[in-house]
Amino acid sequence: MIKSMTGFGKAEKSNAEKKIVVEIKSLNSKQADVSIRMPNEYNQKEIEIRNLLSKNLKRGKIYCQISVDNNGGDAPVKINKKLAVNYINELKEIANESNITNSDIDYLAIASRLPEVVSNNFHEVSDDEFSALTDTIRLALKEIDFFRQEEGNILAHDFTERIAIILGKLDQIKPYEEARIIKVREKLEIALGNYSEKLNVDANRFEQELIFYLEKLDITEEKIRLRKHCDYFLSTLKNDEAEKGKKLGFVAQEIGREINTIGSKANHAEIQKIVIQMKDELEKIKEQMMNIL
Repeated sequence: MIKSMTGFGKAEKSNAEKKIVVEIKSLNSKQADVSIRMPNEYNQKEIEIRNLLSKNLKRGKIYCQISVDNNGGDAPVKINKKLAVNYINELKEIANESNITNSDIDYLAIASRLPEVVSNNFHEVSDDEFSALTDTIRLALKEIDFFRQEEGNILAHDFTERIAIILGKLDQIKPYEEARIIKVREKLEIALGNYSEKLNVDANRFEQELIFYLEKLDITEEKIRLRKHCDYFLSTLKNDEAEKGKKLGFVAQEIGREINTIGSKANHAEIQKIVIQMKDELEKIKEQMMNIL
């Protein structure tokens, strides 16, 4: 069955030191477009994380959010307490010399923003820590894959129903075909009859030209091809290919081509109405086709 490119997955994993939370969201896109937000300490592993996401999700606009909370482990920042105290004392001296009331000043807030007071406490990501992270990402990927399958099942059901409608409309054309040919023939004979007294018309040649003209209006081949394309579309929906959105798109184009040719050859009001209804169903399929993996 097919998979949608739309999905969401979330997973978390905790140990004595850290709690890792991973959220992954994907939307439709022609290729894999990966965007990652994560703590700076994991920047060194970005390429590996990006490859893991691309390999599993194949295509789509992919957003990955990684957050880490410390459970009693090393603090994510380091505070230079001695430097902060020195800053505060210097600030107080400046305030006294300037006759500024100390109660109106939050020295700690000011000092915390001054250079080298607060610094990031980065560390090299260990193999165990990165393994915990990738395990969490894989759990989130399983969630999003399940979501994509569920969305794909809904789309497959909708596509199947709309293809069935198109095939049903194709069957509705048959009662009008013979009447259409008879009507066209009668119109041509009446038109020729109006000039028969003025023109010397060879009856055999006229019959040959008439047959040739009516054959141009015949839509039998287009109907056969349209039915085959619809059958191929349905069989492609059910096969085991991992990525088939593009193939289904190409088949839908061929379906549209045959419907358009039937419409251009129809020369009959009721058949034209049926063609419009088939086009409407096909357009609804194409609207959703962009979201198929």
